[in-house]
Order: sequence, then structure tokens, then C-alpha cells
Amino acid sequence: MSEHPYSRRFSEEEVRQIKMMTDAGVKPRQVLKALKQSNPELQSTPRHLYNLKAKIRLGNLSGQILIKGFSYGISPPAVKEKEKSLKSWRPNRSVPVNTRTTPSEGSLKQNNQPLKVPNFIGGKFVESQGSTIIDVINPATQEVVSEVPLTTYEEFKDAVIAAKKAFPSWKNTPIATRQRIMFKLQELIHRDMDKLAMNITLEQGKTLKGAQGDVLRGLEVVEHACGMATLQMGEFVPNACNGIDTYCIREPLGVCAGICPFNFPAMIALWMFPIAVTCGNTFVLKPCEKNPGASMILAALAMEAGLPDGVLNIVHGTNDIVNYICDDDDIKAISFIGSDIAGMHIHARAAARGKRVQSNIGGKNHAIIMPDASMDDTLNALVAAGFGAAGQRCMALSTAIFVGGSVAWEDELVERAKALKVNAGTDPTADIGPVISKEVKDRICRLVQSGVDNGARLLLDGRNIVVPGYEKGSFVGPIILCDVTVNMDCYKEEIFGPVLLCMQADSLEEAITIVNRNRYGNGASIFTSSGVAARKFQNDIDAGMVGINVPVPVPVPFSSSNEPKASFAGDLNFCGIIT
Repeated sequence: MSEHPYSRRFSEEEVRQIKMMTDAGVKPRQVLKALKQSNPELQSTPRHLYNLKAKIRLGNLSGQILIKGFSYGISPPAVKEKEKSLKSWRPNRSVPVNTRTTPSEGSLKQNNQPLKVPNFIGGKFVESQGSTIIDVINPATQEVVSEVPLTTYEEFKDAVIAAKKAFPSWKNTPIATRQRIMFKLQELIHRDMDKLAMNITLEQGKTLKGAQGDVLRGLEVVEHACGMATLQMGEFVPNACNGIDTYCIREPLGVCAGICPFNFPAMIALWMFPIAVTCGNTFVLKPCEKNPGASMILAALAMEAGLPDGVLNIVHGTNDIVNYICDDDDIKAISFIGSDIAGMHIHARAAARGKRVQSNIGGKNHAIIMPDASMDDTLNALVAAGFGAAGQRCMALSTAIFVGGSVAWEDELVERAKALKVNAGTDPTADIGPVISKEVKDRICRLVQSGVDNGARLLLDGRNIVVPGYEKGSFVGPIILCDVTVNMDCYKEEIFGPVLLCMQADSLEEAITIVNRNRYGNGASIFTSSGVAARKFQNDIDAGMVGINVPVPVPVPFSSSNEPKASFAGDLNFCGIIT
């Protein structure tokens, strides 16, 4: 590719960006606009881009089917077989995604209508007959990316029946065969990493680097599932009683379900179904209605990897579909990540029907900053963990408690936060993308203002930031509130935005008490050069995950996380679905 006469006009990074945006259907002129934001000296024209795109197609077009504006890769042998199931709803040609137009100008359209995201039932993409439709909005532009018809009860039952029908044969499929499918899925996700990342950026708003991290963290779970055989071994006790041997075996439950939030469209879906299906269960997945594209791409990849029809099914919806999942007697277990209200409702409703429920809800993660901590390392960690992913993650480090006061840290903390670039996620230089919606932005601003009204000092205010070219986007720049106290709403509630709260404590003991009294407890960290302080913190802190001189660590797939605070409902661990 680099030897093509026109490709010399682009750097390797620009060629990679062009390929990603081309795969996502972005128009050539919009591709050039995005590239010129990071390289104003770029002299290339659409003609040069067309030549480069032609070169890209020669090596990558084979077997690609563009579905609903998302490129779902299906290998050539599978194309003919799947054409019938795709025929009723996929467009005849790729549909361009204009990342810079306003909502009124339109986006993903077929016959001047926004494209509709289908259900995935029994190995087929099936257009929903639901009459209620939710728009998928690009947070950076507020344009309609696609439409999601809410799955009807009859369609939901079809998905459950397909999963139930597939269970007996899938349960009896050798574990080695199930593992091989996961190996293939892992390979395909790597292959289509850029397509997944671009889709996540367009629907969820996060930066391309963040979107790639989203996929990579999910891939860790797929890789873990590839070694599932060793985790499926049971126990055997010879001659446990006179002439009697006893043994126990691990058996799949049956149909399981997963309900996903908006903030990690690929990672959380991959936390759920790969482990479940590799253990022999079948699965019904409900992605967030705000960004279902990544789950649909993963379904196509699972199909290409060889997952049998009915083992994985996808439905769409809001409250009603969640209640259908909780109430259906054929669904044996549910995994959920999301808000407090939804999580407690799902846990109570599903547990009352005897289901196993895994529910990870709100988070408020703390860092205790000791006076002897390395300033450079600590500030880097606070800025990255506090503002990364626009603060929209349950592991965001949202509260810093400075032992001995924060005055000595404030100026440098503000300068480093100011240095972060807020822009559309498609800009390769962006550090922070938009938050998911205007409503979420309004809630963040309301909580920040409540803190100011109650006496907090606003060191940095990113509420009114405007990104040139994306004036309608739901952007929030870094916000730093100082002198926050435990009785303020901004502290008591999970803000879920790029907001860092700074608190004061006179001693390590007081700081630990503040952390332990907070009702949330995903994780906590300490920054110090004292081994004694680190040891005391590790021993006394009440949190699910503990970091020493690192931000709050996210659990790796072969570990689990659980603790008695309100960040979890019930007592079943993460990661992975119940097996």
C-alpha cells in the first residue's frame, strides 16, 4: 500500500485512519476534513483518497458485507449461506456515515430512511416488527446513526425458544470444540478491531484509542474462554463411604441472559456471552439501545467463527424487554451492569423467580494522596483515571482525598487537565470525547453546580466547552471541584462524567474512614512512598479492588471482584456470567 503513488501523500497513521473511516462508510471529503484537523498542512484531494481507497479495496473487499452501515465481516464460504437471512434488511450498497453533518442533514439512510438495527435470532438477522423506535445518536454531532425498533414480546420469545432449542446439542458439544470456536472468534475480533472501534466511536462517542481499549479488554475474556476446559473439571473422592465413590461435575445451566450498559459496548458484551457459551450455555443478549452496533458486529463474527444457530441471540429494548428477561422461566441466569435503580430492580425481580443474578451497579472510586507521594506519577494517574473515557466508567477514579491538604497539588493538577484535548472521538489526537447524550451532560452540570452552591471551589470548569465543527455535540471538558464534603450531592451520587472531586483529610486514618463510609466500593487506591502507609491502607480499606501507587485496577478475567457495598447487588462475582 505504501508504494502506491498517491499513498505517499499520507503517513502510515493517516492510512490507518483512512481505512478505519472508509470501513465505517465515512465520505471522502469528511475523511479529509478529519485528517486535516490533526495535519493542517495536508495537501491531498478527494482524488488522492479515491486512489488510496481503491488500493485498500483490492486487498480487503473480498467477503465483506456492509450491513446497516456497519461492516460485518463474513468469510467468502459463508456469504452465500447467509445471504438469505440478510436479504430482507441489509442495504444493496454500503451507506456513508457523515460524521460532521447535523441531524437534519441525515446520516445512515436507505431510500431516505434511517437504517434499522435488526434482532439476531436463531442464527439470522431478523428485522423487528416493533412499532416503537429509538434513534441511535452520534454524541459528537447529534445526528441519527441508525434506528432501533424495540423487540416485541413475540420476538423475544422467539429468541428464548431458539436458545432453548439449541441448548441440548450445544451442551453435549465437546468442550474442545467450543474452545476452538472461541479461538476463531478471538482471531476474527483482532481482524476487525478497527471496524469495531470506529463503530463504537460513532455510536458511543469515545476516542478511537479508547474504543480500541474497549475491544481489547473484552478480548481478554475471549482468550480466557479459550482455556475453559481446565476450569470445567469437577471433583472425585474415592471410597468416600464404604465402597462408595463420590464425584461432582460442572454442568451448564441452560439459557442465560446479559443486559449491557452504554459505556463499553464491546467489552461488557464480551464479559458476558463468551464465558457462558463456552461452558455450554446458550445466551440472549440485550445491548444498550443507545449503541447496539458493536454487539451486532460481534454476533456476525460469532456466526463466522462457527457458533451454531441459536446459541447466541440478540434482542433490543428498554424497561419492557428487561422485565421479560427477569420473568421468563426458561432463562436461568442474568448478568447485568448498569445503574443503581435498574440493577436493584433486576436483582429483586429475577431473584424472586429463582434465577441466579449477577448485578454490578454504581461506583465511587477513591484515591488517597499522601504528602510523600510522587507528584509527577500521582498527577498523571489522577488525570488519566479521572478524565479518561470522559469519566463514563464504573472504575473511574472520581474522588481524590489529599492528606494534609490539596493546595500544593492544585495548580499542576489544573494545568495537566487543561492539556487534555476535547474533540470528536474520530479525531486521532482527541483525549476526551463527548458524553453519551445531552441529558447526561445536563445531569453532570447539575451535580457540579450543586457542589458549587454548597461551598465547593471550582478549580476548572469544562461545562461550557465548545468544539469547533461539533457545536451541537454533548461535550464536557475536565472539571475539578475542590473542598468537597461528604454531605454534598456531587459526592454522594455517581457523576459518571469527567469530574474529579478533591477532598481534604488531616490523617491517613481520617481518609480511610471517609472511603469506608461511602456506600459504593468498586475500588480504592493510595499514592505514597511509605510502605507502612501502603500496608495500613491495604489492610484497613473496605473496597473490592485495591491499588498501591496505581489507579483503581480493573479485574482481569481469571480473577473475580465482589464485596458487600452497594456497587454490587447479590453475592455472585465478576468477571463472566454464572456457569
